[in-house]
Amino acid sequence: MDTLAHLDGALFEAVQRDGVFEDSKTFVDSVPQTAPDEICRQFESRRHDRGFDLRSFVEEHFRLPQTAASGVPTNADTVDEHVRQLWPLLVVEPASIAAERGSLIRVPEPYVTPGGRFRELYYWDSYFTAEGLAACGQLDRVENLVENFSWLISEYGRVPNANREYYRTRSQPPMFASLLEVLERERGFDAVEPYLPHLEREYEFWMDGRESLTDAAASSRRVVNLPEGTLNRYWDDAATPRPESYREDVALAERASERDAADLYRNVRAACESGWDFSGRWCRDDDLASIRTTELVPIDLNATLCGVEWSLAQWYDVADDADKAERYARAATDRADAVAEYCWDADAGFYFDYDVPAGRRSEKWTLAGVSPLFFGLADDEQAAAVADALESKFLREGGLVTTLTETGEQWDAPNGWAPLHWLAVIGLERYGHDDLAREIATRWIRLVDDVFERTGKLVEKYNVEDISLRAGGGEYPLQDGFGWTNGVTVALKERFGCERPAAA
Repeated sequence: MDTLAHLDGALFEAVQRDGVFEDSKTFVDSVPQTAPDEICRQFESRRHDRGFDLRSFVEEHFRLPQTAASGVPTNADTVDEHVRQLWPLLVVEPASIAAERGSLIRVPEPYVTPGGRFRELYYWDSYFTAEGLAACGQLDRVENLVENFSWLISEYGRVPNANREYYRTRSQPPMFASLLEVLERERGFDAVEPYLPHLEREYEFWMDGRESLTDAAASSRRVVNLPEGTLNRYWDDAATPRPESYREDVALAERASERDAADLYRNVRAACESGWDFSGRWCRDDDLASIRTTELVPIDLNATLCGVEWSLAQWYDVADDADKAERYARAATDRADAVAEYCWDADAGFYFDYDVPAGRRSEKWTLAGVSPLFFGLADDEQAAAVADALESKFLREGGLVTTLTETGEQWDAPNGWAPLHWLAVIGLERYGHDDLAREIATRWIRLVDDVFERTGKLVEKYNVEDISLRAGGGEYPLQDGFGWTNGVTVALKERFGCERPAAA
């Protein structure tokens, strides 16, 4: 029996192309009530019957997914209390997941979902959620996340984008080391040491193919060889329409008919691995039809991987493994030097992605440039220049705008995102720019509080330029719940002297 037969073939294409559901993700998250291959056979035998209704057929044979804590009212008067009440509503218990059928990968421990249409365990989201869980005293939830990610790495060699079968061909920004740092901060090194082999294995996933690269400008999957060092890019092992956005991807390929469809799909998927899906950052001319994610060496990915290398070096030093400590320290130093060479623009005073085919830095200003401060790659002069740029170019009434261009994509102006605010604030504090860090955090918290007072919701993203308006853009409506907004906001409140949320 093919337990995923409904994710491909005639039934899948009919449902997705005909727009049976407003959100393309609905069908791929639905759970077949009987054997999927048998459902597909029934569809083939009935689809041409007079009066056949595709929506009714799907509802007859599938259990449709529910949104996670979307629009759920609480009796909270404050954001802190609202978040405390939301945490249990966002938790998925593994025992509640059917052992067969459906696209969900069953992980061993309970996990916190982002909310809304995002009903599963997302990778980089979970680090920012964990900071909030730690601020709320829910360390057991942080430990659950660590266990689930270590299990996924054991099973697949990496943490997929999320625990869905259709996400297995890509990962997300590798924040497992940062998640382990939350655990170490609260529980000490002994709590982290058992997971070092898993962190190493994930690192090897990102570096897979580097030994085969001999030319100075060669690339293999996620690895890019450059004359002054080896860096990384985002990638996806598939080059087909995304099942969860099939209709949108096919329509984009039809609009970009002059372009090789497989190349387009690969670059769309690679942008999804970045977490920035989507942004003019990845496009040649701010139109998604020109997306070229795999041609860019992203500053945030390489800063993150440098952080992984430094974490491994430090932890193996504590574990008295001098050989591994030295190896990872050397890798981190080499990467930091390459990042400085290819991504730092001294004239602009900011970090940019590197455009490999053009042989120069991208000219697009994005908040990805704060990542070297968060992970400690910058020197004091570089950090001061980045701080100046944040204040003069990115700071708005509601916090930091994601990019300086408005394209209609959600990871561009006028939107601001919780994870990028956390990276910026912590990065600025790391280099002593405490006043600016506090100002950014204060503006963000004020915006989140204001929207909550007006709507009773914490949402996925915010309009930081006109705080009276909702954030928009992207493939789906604004989602509420919302994991990383909850996490970052309560963690920032705790950090800057606001009342600590009570433990649930």
